[in-house]
Amino acid sequence: MNFPVQAITLDLDDTLWPFAPIGARIDQVLFEWMLQHSPATAAMYPVAAMRELRERSFHDNPQLHHDLSALRRLTLHEALEKSGADLALLEPAYEAFYAARNQVEFYPDALDALARIAAKVPVAALSNGNADLQRIGLAHHFSFQLGSREHGAAKPAASIFHAACDRLGVAPTHVLHVGDHAEMDVVGAMQAGLRGCWINREAHVWNHPSLQPDLQFDTLTGLADWLDANASAQHA
Repeated sequence: MNFPVQAITLDLDDTLWPFAPIGARIDQVLFEWMLQHSPATAAMYPVAAMRELRERSFHDNPQLHHDLSALRRLTLHEALEKSGADLALLEPAYEAFYAARNQVEFYPDALDALARIAAKVPVAALSNGNADLQRIGLAHHFSFQLGSREHGAAKPAASIFHAACDRLGVAPTHVLHVGDHAEMDVVGAMQAGLRGCWINREAHVWNHPSLQPDLQFDTLTGLADWLDANASAQHA
């Protein structure tokens, strides 16, 4: 398929790097931090118990699903409070979490492909997560980063896609959204009037009843190659 792409919006977690190893490391880092700074909290909330508390906080606070940082602080606040710890530890504990959250291990193809893509068209990061591109060292590849917390709503809401298009100054029909999640990334983007590219690293089956992704690749390199091959169409 050949169509003009004037800008790209790009998901982060599980598109540029896998999130599962980050999540596991966060759990361990927080537990070790609590062992050092609040042993009573570590005793009451070992890794499995803290994970359960976090999942319950997520379930009980749907109004905060667009703001994972607020949900994390809520979880830490409850753990500190219930274990009788000093609540002044909340922000240092959050900072320990956030430092670990931004230690990412890229997919082997991601960095080179991102550099190739960003050299061709403007790229905006569009994420429901709370990664910090400055801390990670990728900000120079992006025109801007728009998160669901800043926007006030999460993908697949059309408004976050439209807000990114507005900031890019490009009509949705000429913006390609790229991400790993079939519903939140591809279907959400296409229903908002953007083009949708599915980065399907795990060979999942597409099962939406009426929509098909405009593009599908098993690596980000596939998209970079497609942009190279279709360079003439980009200026149509």
